[in-house]
Amino acid sequence: MSSSSAAVLLACCLVLAACAAEEAPPDPHALVERAIAVHGGDVLRRAVVTFDFRGKHFIVTRDGGRFRYERTYTDTTGAAVREVLDNDGLFREIDGVRVAMTDSARSKLATPLNSVPYFALLPFNLNDPAVQKSYLGQALLEGEPYHEIEVTFRQEGGGRDYEDRFVYWIHRDRYTMDYLAYGFHVDEGGTRFRQAFNVRTVGGVRFADYYNYVSDSLPTPNAAIERYDELMQAGAVRLLSEIVLENVSVRPLDS
Repeated sequence: MSSSSAAVLLACCLVLAACAAEEAPPDPHALVERAIAVHGGDVLRRAVVTFDFRGKHFIVTRDGGRFRYERTYTDTTGAAVREVLDNDGLFREIDGVRVAMTDSARSKLATPLNSVPYFALLPFNLNDPAVQKSYLGQALLEGEPYHEIEVTFRQEGGGRDYEDRFVYWIHRDRYTMDYLAYGFHVDEGGTRFRQAFNVRTVGGVRFADYYNYVSDSLPTPNAAIERYDELMQAGAVRLLSEIVLENVSVRPLDS
């Protein structure tokens, strides 16, 4: 072999070695699975979770692939309202009597009945079949290291808000989901950024309340919500509200 051929071969080997040494990005599915386990996913697969949120009582039942989300409250007329969303559909009762609903009313009601339990149990639902995940990279938030994971939804099975986009920050060492951002299209659309606080474990499940932030730099649902970590570090977000769950309880379903 000539000296020039040997040099070319050596250069190729060095390039291949460098490529092999470069670490592949983490698998977002595996990261989410780890986070679900840390948050108590094994309990939530078959459990009844109850909590109060903004004056309404929620009962969330999960039994494998079966689910039932129930919300009860007293309306402004003093009537007792019960609303249920499950695998079979959605209905509303007023003072124990089921009422007729238009398709638009059903669609409007489905959003809070689904979204409140969805956020309350995060990251539990992030490996549903309609979820699509991508790894965005690593970031520092308040000096702590995080994986950034993007979540979008397939139209089939993704629900009414399938076009919404989410980014979750999962701690690199603890695998806790401490921050999330999302772009939404309902009510003229926008973006939000949430930071967990008052973290506690109830019945083997990790729950958190959230500071709910917004930034004028990301006003539309298609904005680059992954920038929220930078904006928070720069003090370019403002507190909009607090998301607080009260009277949380967890009861595993009988085997």
